[in-house]
Amino acid sequence: MAKQKKQHSNDNLMAQNKKARHDYSILETVEAGVVLTGTEIKSIRARRINLKDGFVQIRNDEAYMVNVHISEYAEGNQFNHDPLRNRKLLLHKKQIRRLAQSTQDKGITIIPLKVYLKNGFAKVLIGVAKGKGEYDKRETIKRRDQKRQIDRVMKHY
Repeated sequence: MAKQKKQHSNDNLMAQNKKARHDYSILETVEAGVVLTGTEIKSIRARRINLKDGFVQIRNDEAYMVNVHISEYAEGNQFNHDPLRNRKLLLHKKQIRRLAQSTQDKGITIIPLKVYLKNGFAKVLIGVAKGKGEYDKRETIKRRDQKRQIDRVMKHY
């Protein structure tokens, strides 16, 4: 019997930026590795990471994840890390150039969507996003509520 390749299951998902899909419309996603210290990966495995205010910045042809909070590791003693330090993302040069090109447009930003473990390594799913206006947010909520009502009615038939 052949092994089936499994997608990211919920037990591998360490953190998710739920507010991102509400505030932004995601145009494109890219998977990237993250350069972490030992205490950072231990904190991530304990699910002590917050992506809410994070974003990706491109400097000198390198991508950095900024403003992502990884709590200090409880048993870390003097080797603990700074919770808000900038973390380098591992991407190919072509991917970095394409991301830098896409952020030249007004209102486009790069945000972290998910952090998960893949083969023992921490990966981050980053998205090229365009900010939604208030009207767009209300429209999204309205569409979601309508879909919920339709599903509820169809469930009885």
